[in-house]
Amino acid sequence: MNSSVIVFPGSNCDRDIAVALEKVQFKNKMVWHKDTELPKSDLIVIPGGFSYGDYLRSGAIAGKSTIISEVIKAANKGCLILGICNGFQILTETGLLKGVLLRNKNLRFINKNVNIKVINNNSKFLKNYKKDQILEMNIAHNEGNYFTSSDHLKELNDKNLIAFKYCRSDGDVNSISNPNGSIENIAGIFNSNKNILGMMPHPERMIDNLISNTDGINLFTSLIK
Repeated sequence: MNSSVIVFPGSNCDRDIAVALEKVQFKNKMVWHKDTELPKSDLIVIPGGFSYGDYLRSGAIAGKSTIISEVIKAANKGCLILGICNGFQILTETGLLKGVLLRNKNLRFINKNVNIKVINNNSKFLKNYKKDQILEMNIAHNEGNYFTSSDHLKELNDKNLIAFKYCRSDGDVNSISNPNGSIENIAGIFNSNKNILGMMPHPERMIDNLISNTDGINLFTSLIK
């Protein structure tokens, strides 16, 4: 399996995601945002970080980068696309995912471990997880408050396109377990074809018990299979 990680000025999780991909035997290439062609890719990852310093708004400038037109073409052909944190923000800026990431409810940057629940494991991204499995993952963002229209929210629920929700350690989904104010505690969503996943938590930070835990590794093992 071949993967490509898109790198922008200000990306700071690009090497982390490369380590995670290579750990499960992806043949990975780093792709600079000004490149005009993508390598042959089964998976394209838009990593976390602060592309262009989050000027204008998070992901706004990166969403207009040269390579993004090729990412959109690949996505429309069915290529798997994973956007993490700033990558999720960029996916909404490009229109590949609907909705927007707003300022956190407390208007402060959040960096901490949280619990999330697997809502739908019926995808190439999450098949190695169990439905309703509780994971501990790290979040680090200032604009993680997911919001979308009532029509799209209904579509997300009706078509089972919500990947993760923030929850308590016992799995209860409530306002107390919502770190950023995201609508219905949403932490990650799919597009209608489920070849695109955007998520705010960082699975690439949870692949080794020495530094955290291994709750994120099954996302990558799901993809390699």
